[in-house]
Amino acid sequence: MTNTAHSGDRIFLRGLTAECIIGFIDWERLVKQTVVIDVELPVDCAQAAATDEVADTVDYKRVAKRVVAYIEASEFKLVETLAHRLAVLLLEEFALPWVRLSLNKPGAIRNSRDVGVTIERRRADLSTPR
Repeated sequence: MTNTAHSGDRIFLRGLTAECIIGFIDWERLVKQTVVIDVELPVDCAQAAATDEVADTVDYKRVAKRVVAYIEASEFKLVETLAHRLAVLLLEEFALPWVRLSLNKPGAIRNSRDVGVTIERRRADLSTPR
């Protein structure tokens, strides 16, 4: 749900966690690891505020549940792949014009808090190979 009059409006989810098989090192393929996701989605807050109806916004509870379910059912070698596929899924299932997300693996690199990627995908990207 978007409106060009309020193109700066966003909904965000920060620090959403899920566990999955992620990594290319042998031991990483054997144990689920925690990933942390931040998601930013476009929304027309003025429309939602005017009606006070969840139907006029992006239901972030549904988004969060879908993100966690997808990640927990996934197995990827690269965080890049997981992030891209998750972004495409959100674009498709929630009919969004764009999505921005960060996905990281806490403790993946010694002496670092976390490592990960931040990506932005647009609906136009749906026509590209996944």
